[in-house]
Amino acid sequence: MATDTLKSTSGASGASAVRRLLLDNGALSALIVLVIAMSLLSGDFLTTQNLLNVGVQAAVTAILAFGVTFVIVSAGIDLSVGSVAALSATVLAWTATSEGVPVWIAVILAIATGIACGLVNGVLISYGKLPPFIATLAMLSVGRGLSLVISQGSPIAFPDSVSHLGDTLGGWLPVPVLVMIVMGLITALILGRTYIGRSMYAIGGNEEAARLSGLRVKKQKLAIYALSGLFAAAAGIVLASRLSSAQPQAAQGYELDAIAAVVIGGASLAGGTGKASGTLIGALILAVLRNGLNLLSVSAFWQQVVIGVVIALAVLLDTVRRKAGATPVAAGAGGAGASGKKGPQAVKFALAAVLVAAVLGAMSLFNSGSSPANQKLGLSLSTLNNPFFVQIREGAQEAAKKAGADLTVTDAQNDASQQANQLQNFTSEGLGSIIVNPVDSDAAGPAVRAANKAGIPVIGVDRGVNKADTAALVASDNVAGGRLAAKTLAEKLGGQGEIVILQGQAGTSASRERGAGFAEGLKAYPGIKVLAKQPADFDRTKGLDVMTNMLQAHPDVDGVFAENDEMALGAIKALGSKAGTSVAVVGFDGTPDGLKAVKAGTLYASVAQQPKELGRIAVENALKAAEGEKVSETVKVPVKVVTSQNVDGFTG
Repeated sequence: MATDTLKSTSGASGASAVRRLLLDNGALSALIVLVIAMSLLSGDFLTTQNLLNVGVQAAVTAILAFGVTFVIVSAGIDLSVGSVAALSATVLAWTATSEGVPVWIAVILAIATGIACGLVNGVLISYGKLPPFIATLAMLSVGRGLSLVISQGSPIAFPDSVSHLGDTLGGWLPVPVLVMIVMGLITALILGRTYIGRSMYAIGGNEEAARLSGLRVKKQKLAIYALSGLFAAAAGIVLASRLSSAQPQAAQGYELDAIAAVVIGGASLAGGTGKASGTLIGALILAVLRNGLNLLSVSAFWQQVVIGVVIALAVLLDTVRRKAGATPVAAGAGGAGASGKKGPQAVKFALAAVLVAAVLGAMSLFNSGSSPANQKLGLSLSTLNNPFFVQIREGAQEAAKKAGADLTVTDAQNDASQQANQLQNFTSEGLGSIIVNPVDSDAAGPAVRAANKAGIPVIGVDRGVNKADTAALVASDNVAGGRLAAKTLAEKLGGQGEIVILQGQAGTSASRERGAGFAEGLKAYPGIKVLAKQPADFDRTKGLDVMTNMLQAHPDVDGVFAENDEMALGAIKALGSKAGTSVAVVGFDGTPDGLKAVKAGTLYASVAQQPKELGRIAVENALKAAEGEKVSETVKVPVKVVTSQNVDGFTG
């Protein structure tokens, strides 16, 4: 009887401990419920391969977030970690390849770069008295700029010996996951077992009290920001290893994900609280959300809404938790004390439940019905923040609807790492075929090779994939289009004149290829002089601003070549009455707004690629490849120079 009573008591104690663990950790509760919900909603989620994918996709964010945890615990903020990660990876690739430095020294230089950036942040904050937000925002810009300067805007191949960090051990265990675990353990050790860790909590709790108690707060902050820079460098190396190349534009926006992971994991933005395990859980929640929403075919636009709701709820949870923690409990009132403790716990659990309910509601609302595997296609576009790629999507969706196929479209937001994650998710889902419009042709290679290994045919659209097999490439020739643009503009100017060039987003293959074709085409016209060329990131607003600035230095320019129509339209706005009269502007893409400008006479010409045709033909080839049919390795969609003479009959 006594034994039975002991077992009963032990069982009750264990259940109570589990209940307390879940109630005291709203993020852990949310993660568990999310995993269960995803498993019920998608049969592809709870598989070994997909769970490993989630771990890989969380790794870079988690490593960055571990470094940011030190900063947030000490009541600071670090907005520079994404740029520092890209800069460190670029330094490694550049020194090891272009400069011939031994790889092990290049790795040390990359880590030293991260630490140096962190120390600069610390000096500006501790001794320069700059607010952390301003100091690290400045470093965000400096780090990104230096990365572009070193790389000249182009990806740099990563050394093979370091690229193994993106591989697997034993053919199944991803190395990025192991690195994440090791960095997490180091973070936990520093926070819980070292003098600097205890100093972080003291500074975050009350900086003035910490100073008065004898802590050298300024020196401690130097060490804290240096640690953040070191972890950012490690994350950058892991990220570049996954992509087999250092991307100068890599990790854009990752600082926000890192901060979100720390806060979701229970750290307070006011400082004084936070732990490594919570940060890891926060990073896993973000990775599970993105992975699950991809598997459930949720719109790329709605995915951003859901992630934003989760981050907002996490900060709300932080605010409520701090207010609840500040509520006094009457001394000696045991019942009241217990009730007061349950109140905050209930609030945590309720907010975690609301967070999960919001996600499940979005997934249930936008989850599409199932189709046969060979009728399920995935399309990963480099960005949907550009009319050209929106038209590719529209053409693809029309073709899929006509064929009765299920097409999932994702938006990589010009982030090669995010696209790699999306392609991994498509592979885990076991789709019939995958269509990819690479952010960068080299960076897409590893993820496409994984699809090749899984026996899933891949179709490239608009841009090819390097070092991987694609069943077909459906594209226009960007280089040939650039040559056509040069010929068109030069002939309009009679072979004589001064021009400026608006370049696309640095590091993208489209910008490189169009620029190379244009430069090649201009060789036949020695009377044309290029006065300046500046990037405007394929964006209309930036095209307006950059062109306005160029006109200050070159007011008598005769012509403009913009590497897409959006920048051309911005340039036309800056030129005002000069556009189409004294200054000839040539764009690229043949978008609807671009063609309207051609018809109005403000845009002299656009090299049109017929993006809807690209999307339609890509889907048709993907469906054939999924059925095992032979498709042409290269399908060229003709480019056309559209001017006022032929714009009325153009239907691209």
